Amino acid sequence: MNQRARQMAHDLRSRFEAAGAAVVDPAILQSAETLLDLYGEDMRARAYVTADPARGEMMLRPDFTVPVVQMHMKGGAEPARYTYAGEVFRRQEDDLERASEYLQVGYELFDRADPAASDAEVFAKIGELLKPYGLRAITGDIGILTAAVSGLKTSEARRAALMRHIWRPRRFRALLDRFSGKSPIPESRAALLAQSDPMASAGPMIGRRSRAEIETRIAALRADAKEPPLSEEQVALIDAVLSVKASCAAALGQLRALSSDMPALSPALDRFETRCSALSALGVNVDALAFEGSFGRTSMEYYDGFVFGFIAEAQPDLPPVATGGRYDALTHRLGNGAEIPAVGGVIRPDLLIALEDRS
Repeated sequence: MNQRARQMAHDLRSRFEAAGAAVVDPAILQSAETLLDLYGEDMRARAYVTADPARGEMMLRPDFTVPVVQMHMKGGAEPARYTYAGEVFRRQEDDLERASEYLQVGYELFDRADPAASDAEVFAKIGELLKPYGLRAITGDIGILTAAVSGLKTSEARRAALMRHIWRPRRFRALLDRFSGKSPIPESRAALLAQSDPMASAGPMIGRRSRAEIETRIAALRADAKEPPLSEEQVALIDAVLSVKASCAAALGQLRALSSDMPALSPALDRFETRCSALSALGVNVDALAFEGSFGRTSMEYYDGFVFGFIAEAQPDLPPVATGGRYDALTHRLGNGAEIPAVGGVIRPDLLIALEDRS
């Protein structure tokens, strides 16, 4: 690993430590049993996994957030700030030019007192450290999209399916098209559902699914086939939310206008507005700060609210230099009944060095 990157990582972590964060160092080798379910399908495919005869399935950490949340929630759901610096590991089968091992420096904040202020604090601290590099900040809010989906006038099963695939844009679009009738039911599925007893002509049971699981799935598909299609108006509202691309201040106005036809958006927009005020209080110009309704949908699947990234527009070949977001639901999943609002972000020192070398 580049010594300059290590020194920069140490310096950045020291800056977060000076701001009141406790230094933590989660183990490089993590138990995979829980983590693989938390990271989502994309990260599962990119994780380095191995087997330990005593500990079972293990993985090289693909990021720090989940291990930090595990550590914190074992000790209780009390307010805390953490910082860390170290290697993460991700397979890059489709792009051999991208590093499979690189450094991350992060800042994680657990605090239930004022989530909007926490969002603003993490964003502003990272933005302050990156200011010399002239990066463009982009923000989004997964919570606004989930609110839009929850407000759809359709079955709970269809809403749940869309929620599961919010982080996979192609699959999400395919579901919207199917639920709205834009794309037909596949012929093979239609033929299966037309049979009075699809299991009657089935061959021997193979694979991992039991007969009961298969029958339950067939029943769910039949119930879905009877659902009326999503209206064009509802699909248009989802598309309008996803297509918002403006400053935070202007985006809030556009989304408020959409909420007149989709009231379910209002609580999420109230949180967005409160966050804008908190950012302004820390000196962030929300009239210039970019907001994109679709931003964050290819990030970690545990993000469920505010998301952000810092990119080098003049170097389009580089990945985002810093990313982060809110992950309240993750603390609930790992808290054994306890939970606490949490938000964090990471910086990649190797990319900062690449920018320095190219300037």
